[in-house]
Amino acid sequence: MGALEPVEERENSEKDGEERAEEEKEKREDEEHKDLEKGDEGFEEQVGRGTPQPQGDFHVSMLQRLNPSNPLRVAIPGVTRATTPSPAQPRSTSTPTPQQTITTLNSTAYTNRISLFLFLLHAVLAVGLVCFLIFKGIQGLLEPGQVQRKERKLLKYFLPQVEAASLLSITLAFAWQKAVRTWPKFMIHFILWSTFLMSLSAGILLICFQMPSTDGVGVCFILFAIGNGLYACWVTHRIKFCSKIFIKSLEPASKFPDLNQPTYWMLGIGFMWMSLWILAVMGASNFYFPPLIIIVLVLSLAWTAEVMRNVANLTVSRVIALYYLRGMQCNTKFCFQRALSRNLGSACLGSTFVPAIEALRIVARGLNLLEGEDEFMFSCAHCCLHIMESIFRYGNGWAYVQIAAYGKGFVKASQDTWELFEKRGKEMEAIVDSDITSAICFLAGVCSGSMCTIVVAAWTFSVYEGFTATLSLLAFFIGYLMARIAMALPHACVSCYYVCYAENPDNRLFDKTLPDRLDLIKSGRDVVVPTPRVPRHLPA
Repeated sequence: MGALEPVEERENSEKDGEERAEEEKEKREDEEHKDLEKGDEGFEEQVGRGTPQPQGDFHVSMLQRLNPSNPLRVAIPGVTRATTPSPAQPRSTSTPTPQQTITTLNSTAYTNRISLFLFLLHAVLAVGLVCFLIFKGIQGLLEPGQVQRKERKLLKYFLPQVEAASLLSITLAFAWQKAVRTWPKFMIHFILWSTFLMSLSAGILLICFQMPSTDGVGVCFILFAIGNGLYACWVTHRIKFCSKIFIKSLEPASKFPDLNQPTYWMLGIGFMWMSLWILAVMGASNFYFPPLIIIVLVLSLAWTAEVMRNVANLTVSRVIALYYLRGMQCNTKFCFQRALSRNLGSACLGSTFVPAIEALRIVARGLNLLEGEDEFMFSCAHCCLHIMESIFRYGNGWAYVQIAAYGKGFVKASQDTWELFEKRGKEMEAIVDSDITSAICFLAGVCSGSMCTIVVAAWTFSVYEGFTATLSLLAFFIGYLMARIAMALPHACVSCYYVCYAENPDNRLFDKTLPDRLDLIKSGRDVVVPTPRVPRHLPA
């Protein structure tokens, strides 16, 4: 910086004349030392605050200001060259990478704001509609006439069974979460086969009532039970590895005693909202177009419950992901607040598309199994599998880990997460595709729904046969949603294990479970059946 003083002297002399130049010469020596000290302090602040340099080390600090175009050119005090490079150039490239990563972990931006706005608007409209329908139900109950008789019938033969289904569903939800965390290996087998037994029992019970409506619902349960049994046999060879992942991924959860609290809060809020929702369904019978209104209420409840599940998923994912990636033990309360505010938009968007994506996974697997030499079936499989390939890059359930950890949007997190899997090789991608965790969580919900259906159907048939089919479906729906919320914690733990391993496989927190599995696949000693995303053969 000493070389800049003669330049300033010459510029000032041209502007103010010879008299001002003499005065500047007298002050130059005093100011030069002061300016150099300021330059050293600015340079130290950019590199990192350290101990001040002594005056004897002045030449060392000056050598750090080399011209980037000609490193041999050194700025020397007293020379009037104006080609001394600005120190801002090396400063702009000296920002360390870890600082950017830390900033990203604490991102304050709201993700997927459009989805957040739509969900909040939907929530306001849903609350207004539920309150209005409850008012219409109370109004119909107080006014004498046919409507009053209808409302009293609903109050006597409809409301008790649905409330009982709600209580049973939340009890089963707590039981599922506790059991999965305590006996993960046993619960995988139990969920697979208990779902088969419960859905088959519910179907047989409904058919035994010998009514057209209950027969139709019972056939659906039996068909699902058959498919569930075939699936349980098909994934038998995956259960051992899935059990290992469950056990290993749930180990960090024991280090956070309050990690269950967000799930409990979501279950409590969901139970209260369902209680009001049931009253709104009863009030819809006293308004125009009851079937249409009930369908709207069902869709609204499904979206709301899925958002609740993903809020719990994001909370657990942030706690566990930061533990894996940074060794941090985060406050669960703060992570819960973040999931309810900054990341809520991503939870809303994912809640809309991820269930559809999971359904397409099942369709793709089914078409791949049914695909033979038939040209039409091949064309359908070819089209569906290409759609799956595109969907998985722009939306998948693994994205919640990076949404929670880095504050990314849903689509960006989906793309980055799948790229991480692809970077680890086709074997890692095959393991992720063949994971059955999401299927286990889904079947836990079906099992709870089937249990609620058995209880409510038997009760309703004994008091009022006309409501048996309707209440059976409603009980199944409530039981399924509550169990899905409860299974958010183990699902998030497994997702964090896979994603964080793909990001940093050398982390000491990971054992040899995944590396050994990858080695077996590479050596050909183990075979993984992935979700099909490319056709198996081309037409002749």
